[in-house]
Amino acid sequence: MLLEKIHNSEDVKKINQEQVSLLCAEIRQELIHTVAQTGGHLASNLGVVELTIALHRVFDFPRDKIVFDVGHQSYVHKMLTGRLERFSTLRQYGGLSGFPRREESEYDCFETGHASTAISATLGMARARDYLAQDYAAIALVGDGALTGGMCYEALNDAGNTGTRMIVILNDNEMSIARNVGALSAHLTNLRVSSEWQNAKLAMRKFRRVPVIGKPVYRVTHAAKTMIKTALVRADSIGFFETLGFEYFGPIDGHDVNGLEKTLRKAREFNGPCVIHVKTKKGYGYDKAEERPEIFHGTPPFLVETGDRAEKPDCPSSGHVMAYTLMDMAEKDPRIVAITAAMPMGTGLDHFAERFPERMIDVGIAEEHAATMAAGLASGGMRPYFAVYATFFQRCYDQMIHDVAMQKLPVIFLLDRSGIGGEDGRTHHGLFDFASTLPVPGIKVLAPCDTRELKQILLWTLTETEPVVIRYARAGDDVPESQEERFQPGKWKRLQKGKDLSLLCVGTMVRHGLKTASLLSQAGIEAAVYNCSSVKPLDEKALREIQARPFFTMEEHMVSGGFGEFVREKCAELRLREPEICFGVSDVYLQHGNHGQLMKEAGLTPEQMALRIQGWLERNQA
Repeated sequence: MLLEKIHNSEDVKKINQEQVSLLCAEIRQELIHTVAQTGGHLASNLGVVELTIALHRVFDFPRDKIVFDVGHQSYVHKMLTGRLERFSTLRQYGGLSGFPRREESEYDCFETGHASTAISATLGMARARDYLAQDYAAIALVGDGALTGGMCYEALNDAGNTGTRMIVILNDNEMSIARNVGALSAHLTNLRVSSEWQNAKLAMRKFRRVPVIGKPVYRVTHAAKTMIKTALVRADSIGFFETLGFEYFGPIDGHDVNGLEKTLRKAREFNGPCVIHVKTKKGYGYDKAEERPEIFHGTPPFLVETGDRAEKPDCPSSGHVMAYTLMDMAEKDPRIVAITAAMPMGTGLDHFAERFPERMIDVGIAEEHAATMAAGLASGGMRPYFAVYATFFQRCYDQMIHDVAMQKLPVIFLLDRSGIGGEDGRTHHGLFDFASTLPVPGIKVLAPCDTRELKQILLWTLTETEPVVIRYARAGDDVPESQEERFQPGKWKRLQKGKDLSLLCVGTMVRHGLKTASLLSQAGIEAAVYNCSSVKPLDEKALREIQARPFFTMEEHMVSGGFGEFVREKCAELRLREPEICFGVSDVYLQHGNHGQLMKEAGLTPEQMALRIQGWLERNQA
């Protein structure tokens, strides 16, 4: 197997053109069969096989630096940089990350789990190189979807303004920035990457400095060149990037290694910022992924022969329940509009879009814009519901405070995948939203324990006139003891009685709290369990009622800034007994793995919490 002999960029350079085709085929087989077992981002990686190989044949990694945006398209890069033997551990606990990790390999120079960051990071590296008088190429490999994020344009504007030498590779695999202009565009690309074209342009610029006639002639020839370019190819992309100060190469066939290598070598020698526009096809080489690239963008384990999921979920996800509930609400209330930031399928809003396409807004990877735009909608009399992964909600922190909460606008933030995220790892855990929202005046923060309560909270929001944050996990499992009843903010529900202590549980931890109480009962300890879905406002009456016995808080969130600390602060303010232990994630970044493994790593399994509570009781009641 040729792939087994590849350990670094030098090994990739040694193979001949015939072997390149074989290597591409072997990589695709490895991708398909590994992701079928582990789950992961398949379609985008199948699309960048030739491009990644070409990069390693032209550049000298890790001396040269490459930043992936988003990092889920780095699987092929991992295979070519000494990690093939561990590739079967992809996204598994203790195994390879599904994103670049600096501590995993020297070839991963920057970590990118969130989109639209690579151009900024690469520009910083290029400037560091220049400050330190070093010599290496700085490359940003950017998916076209990332260019829906405004941070990319801030970086492009900055880089073009200073003329810093760097390369931006636009991996255009779905959303074209410019029209595909076929053979004329390919011909123009060949001209533009040729040394003759570059030398002619340089000579023309020098000729401009000739006294008297230089500038007039330059203006005429430059105008003629621009007219021909525009008339023949309508090169919107060229004009866009060159206006920002970038040299533009493309579009290039992203599955032609020879053409890619030729362009990359010219770009490597270019003394300034340049963009290489590469056209690739998501899922290339696996028909199931080519036919349904959106399904295989991020996929659970699947059957290679059919492309179907290896295991069907037992119940709908919380996102799907949210979407169907919102659809029913929208049938009765024409003011309701749903918003997503490039995640309609992940949040379940693709279903909403089928019924109400005119009331579904996908802003692209632009969470900041989504939040402020939602504020504008609310100020105009609409009822906006912004569904966003909890980890990506971090990107609109200022807009949430300044544009929504400060103006007391009824925007509903629906934070999907809150808590410990699982195999996507530390960039995707939703563990910071309490810390970012609880200190904000005038905003209600809610955490339903299951989908039944999520439905009731959504229905309640129709009567709310101020902003609300609702956080919920991906899994749609219901708590047996919970009931479908009208939600009341500021009121907790006692699910079971107990004379010895109380467990105040939030969201998914209600289920774990009930199991913890069951384990404690086996040791003769009776624990009351409360569902504290109304985090802010919290239930002061319930806090006073439990003062006669010790109590503990449980949350799938960082301890710092979380529910437990919020309760502790309120107790101190009211001069009440404070929680004995606040169970949550300590001051660490959790790695990737399945949810159960990571809950154990965080010390949040019922067994671990029961033992810790028993230990506290033994120490304090002796």
